[in-house]
Amino acid sequence: MNERCADFLAMHRHGFVRVGTCTPRVRPADVAFNRDAIIEEARRADAGNVDLAVFPELCLSSYAIDDLHMQTALLDAVEAAVAEIVAASADLSPVLLIGAPLRHSGRLYNCALAIGRGALLGVVPKSYLPNYREFYEKRWFAHGRDVAGAAIRVAGLDAPFGTDLIFEADDLDGFVFHMEICEDFWAAAPPSSAGALAGATILANLSASNITIGKSDERHMLCRSQSARAVAAYAYSAAGPGESTTDLAWDGQGVIYELGDLLAESERFALDPALCVADVDTGRILGERIRTGTFNDAAGEVLKTTRPFRRVRFAHRPTYADIGLVRAIRRFPYVPNRKSHLDQDCYEAFNIQVEGLRRRFEATGGGYMVIGVSGGLDSTHALIVAAKVCDGLGLPRTKILGFTMPGFATSEETRGNAWKLMRALGVTAEEIDIRPAATQMLRDMRHPFAEGEPVYDIAFENVQAGLRTDYLFRLANQRNGFVIGTGDLSELALGWCTYGVGDQMSHYAVNCGVPKTLIQYLIRWAVSSAQFDEATDEVLGAILATEISPELIPAEAGQPIQSTEAKIGPYELHDFFLHHIMRYGHAPSKVAFLALHAWSDIGKGLWPIDFPPEARRQYDLGTIRRWLAEFLRRFFATSQFKRSAIPNGPKVSSGGALSPRGDWRAPSDATAAPWLEELRANVPERLG
Repeated sequence: MNERCADFLAMHRHGFVRVGTCTPRVRPADVAFNRDAIIEEARRADAGNVDLAVFPELCLSSYAIDDLHMQTALLDAVEAAVAEIVAASADLSPVLLIGAPLRHSGRLYNCALAIGRGALLGVVPKSYLPNYREFYEKRWFAHGRDVAGAAIRVAGLDAPFGTDLIFEADDLDGFVFHMEICEDFWAAAPPSSAGALAGATILANLSASNITIGKSDERHMLCRSQSARAVAAYAYSAAGPGESTTDLAWDGQGVIYELGDLLAESERFALDPALCVADVDTGRILGERIRTGTFNDAAGEVLKTTRPFRRVRFAHRPTYADIGLVRAIRRFPYVPNRKSHLDQDCYEAFNIQVEGLRRRFEATGGGYMVIGVSGGLDSTHALIVAAKVCDGLGLPRTKILGFTMPGFATSEETRGNAWKLMRALGVTAEEIDIRPAATQMLRDMRHPFAEGEPVYDIAFENVQAGLRTDYLFRLANQRNGFVIGTGDLSELALGWCTYGVGDQMSHYAVNCGVPKTLIQYLIRWAVSSAQFDEATDEVLGAILATEISPELIPAEAGQPIQSTEAKIGPYELHDFFLHHIMRYGHAPSKVAFLALHAWSDIGKGLWPIDFPPEARRQYDLGTIRRWLAEFLRRFFATSQFKRSAIPNGPKVSSGGALSPRGDWRAPSDATAAPWLEELRANVPERLG
């Protein structure tokens, strides 16, 4: 593989740090055994190209040894073992975070030690010592809350010592970590909060934490909450089997969260050592902090009133090789993917639209909702949302005026589906053939098509799109109604809509916050959850199976109908690009890297629940690069003027919306040059 491809495939180049939680074998007070077990797991982490390995609290001595913590022989053995682990780390890739009891200035501290490349980088004492129920730590340890600006000497090794430490790699952007210990995490104000505000992207917790019923869920809740609130990753490693079970039991839980998302979890109660690994996206974390003014406001306020952190810098020497990506990348970032919450997520997405349209319908004081029904996905979804609005308000569905408006390329299949759907839903249905009016307009324009020539240019297409919208607005005027827009978020991102008097305009754009892939999934959900009757479900299934097409250019005999995706690219890729560029601001090369891992192998990774096997596709790097370039050109250079003038409509997904009054503000006359140049410079045309 050439150097350019290898560089592109290196996850470290794209802001990822490989984090592991380690549960080594342990024996109570057997320091030599525990030392060897830690080194063994450190080597296993090294073989897995881990950058940061988080071990449990007091793993060098073991946790549940009570008064043995204060025995000189044990403490001397611990210090000697620290020196041996430091020496063993010289040729290992991970920074090792291990737990040990250490003496300093006549006190004993429960400590987290950072060890990397043959050096003791720093030592952080535990801030909060539990001394309730089964815990009795204040009997043995001093708290470290007032330890700052200090140094400690361990077996002849000098290192910074205090709760004022964060650690930063010189040679891997974004690799900045903070350590806290077990109970620190349960405190009302965890030390890691200040660590994150001071710049740490990865928060590590070295924990013992005996297991009781429900405690695993509590740990998940705390990890998820802290990673979201602190805009960070959170790696938690608890003590496992091997600890003393005199009065307690241990499950060895390891979890890694990022911005509230669970990346990885170890098997609990495993008898063998566990290594739980995930690749943390520090670029995503830092990008989110840039976008979250509240985080930076809090950093300014909190750090004004707390002591400054010392930043310990170290040379990490990352591999910068293709080591894969240990991270699930969602193919469909807008589509609900939690089986346990599937119905709830779809219900919320659907009813956000229903509620938005309901409120607007009441506010207008109008009598009717006017909608163009083509038999395609977008108008179908807008129509079933409108039907639910009527149901919720106790109004007859005849309050919906549905118009199908066949043009020069309308197929009998889509026209038939439009009529079947309107009849099944019981709306007021009419048909207006726009071909005579379109022909007259083309004749007035002296367009060649009016003279019988097969010229299908943009004017030919937009005459039809514009007439449909013009009819809908005038019908709304005539019948005391308002026009429901059917265009979706994906089309707005690509500018795939006719500006002004066209499908870009309406009185209320109910679909404007919903991308095409989510619309498809919500229609499937409406069927599977029996939102409507069997006749409606049958039509919805037929519409889902139809090729996505604007149906503006007539197909020649025996040829397929006009295909949107053949011209602008697959919507599933464009929605992937949109999410990572609009929501996180990722560089095109990183988006391509993520897309390759998500889409290159149809057999790998998870598909959305009940996603039809026959609809599953995969893409190589060349295809991804081609359509990403098309997306960048359209999104940044050619379509913003359409988004700057869109009507009101509800935001649906946390992935964002494109309203200039909401998530996205941009100039209409910008260029795509920086994004296209970054793509050309950093993404090879093919692998090999």
